[in-house]
Amino acid sequence: MAVVGLFAGVTAVPASAQSAVDDVSVDGFGGAECAHRVNDTARKLLPCIRTEDLWHHMKVLQAIADAHPGPDGHPSRNSGEPGYKASADYVAKVMRQSGYDVTIQTYHFFYFAFTAVPTLREVSPTPHDFTVATDWNPGQSTGSTTAALQPAGGIVIPPTPTPSSSSGCAATDFTGFVPGRVALIQRGTCNFGVKVQNAQAAGASGVVIFNEGNPGRTGVFGGGGLQDAAGNRVVPNIPVAFVPFATGSDLVTQSSQAVKPVMTIGIKAVVNPNAEDFNVIADSRGGDPNHTVVVDAHLDAIYGAGMLDNASGSVTILDIAQMMRKVKPRNKLRFIWFGGEELGLLGSNFYVDNLSPTELAKIGYDLDADVTATPNYMVGVLDPAGVDLFSRTVSTTFPPQVYEPSKVGRDHGIHYFDSIGLKNELFSPVGTDAFAFNMAGVPASGVLTGQDCCKNEQDVALFGGSLGNFEGNVPSFDGGCVDNPFRWCDNLSNNDPKVLTFMSKGFANMVVKMAFDRTVLGSGHKPPGHKVAAATQVRGQSTS
Repeated sequence: MAVVGLFAGVTAVPASAQSAVDDVSVDGFGGAECAHRVNDTARKLLPCIRTEDLWHHMKVLQAIADAHPGPDGHPSRNSGEPGYKASADYVAKVMRQSGYDVTIQTYHFFYFAFTAVPTLREVSPTPHDFTVATDWNPGQSTGSTTAALQPAGGIVIPPTPTPSSSSGCAATDFTGFVPGRVALIQRGTCNFGVKVQNAQAAGASGVVIFNEGNPGRTGVFGGGGLQDAAGNRVVPNIPVAFVPFATGSDLVTQSSQAVKPVMTIGIKAVVNPNAEDFNVIADSRGGDPNHTVVVDAHLDAIYGAGMLDNASGSVTILDIAQMMRKVKPRNKLRFIWFGGEELGLLGSNFYVDNLSPTELAKIGYDLDADVTATPNYMVGVLDPAGVDLFSRTVSTTFPPQVYEPSKVGRDHGIHYFDSIGLKNELFSPVGTDAFAFNMAGVPASGVLTGQDCCKNEQDVALFGGSLGNFEGNVPSFDGGCVDNPFRWCDNLSNNDPKVLTFMSKGFANMVVKMAFDRTVLGSGHKPPGHKVAAATQVRGQSTS
């Protein structure tokens, strides 16, 4: 494991957050009885998981976000920003005070952040302001321009039933392009970065890429990083906008007229190709190190404070760790708060990839808490054979040596929720840090309560609530707060403390049972871990 070492000290926290951080006192949590006894069974542990303690940590993380605005001026705990560093310092402080051995693992990643709300406008002949995230998405690029629009070659309208456009993929698509204009390009065939590079080589001052128009490729899309032909990340210094097919088709028609449409695009951002990020790792001082249970949550946010996703899961495991501080588990407990999950499981992949085969072989199980306080909730339990949360289809399958032992922790969760009269649904680990462990051959389970949109009829039949958004504006189908940029609404009010409490109790039941498990983490060494052959894209944007 590539562990860099401990932080030299705790990041300075402004007064608005410092009082909450200073309130940390191990003996102040769980009540007097819980604070001093050994909570080594579910019967002892679960009553000690209390709303007031969970909510205290939530308020601290919100205060940290408020005190550390990101480059856009809004509260933030995003990876690569001061609010994330301060969050990691807080968790490390609590865990040290609770008697755990704490280390900080440092890694580096490509950081990009908007410093202002991007703008897209048709100036003439039909003036129109496009609303970001609703009408269009900005690509990860920088720059501004106001210029006439000119379509590139290769545009296919009407679109074919299946993707066929190669617009912008070849330099010849820009034959006759007037330098200084904004290039209008259709999606299809090659990476977006290739299209932009070709446009830039032809002298374009900006690029508008519109969806291709085939089934499933019509609406608002894109907005992520751009890749060249080799899959390398590129950040063009001309602005790039992604628009729906209908918008692009209309602009193509306008461009055929004598008076060409004039577009204004403005994208301001900060870029750091080598930004620091951190995983907080806290080991129990007892337990067999050859039989380790990892208990994890991602600590980073996306698009702001990230209180539901995933301060809630981070607080769940933090409170459980505090309440188990006097436990002498049979198996070593390793609590980890990962960074960079929202950017593609960066922290968990780095952690797993930097384990030697011997170190990996010592990890017998992983438990992941990813979103545990959704207002319009469902009770989700992670199962490698489950459906993906967003697509409700199975995208990845795992071999028996991963799936069969994963059922042990999974069933502890199911049995607890059954015991309190709550139904549950099984979901794949795809999109969570548990996926990194499953891919390395480690069995895993965990919990989630849903985010974004959409809660369906089956979910409502099981858990009540309403169709549409799991969180944010409920009832609504606008997509929620978590994964929608420029809304900044995943704050403390986007969480339900009652849901946080019963989900944390359910997860605590899984943790304490696996801490003493003899079925998965037996007396013999399991063979060195290995990567599982399974292909999927985790929370990624399409690159072409």
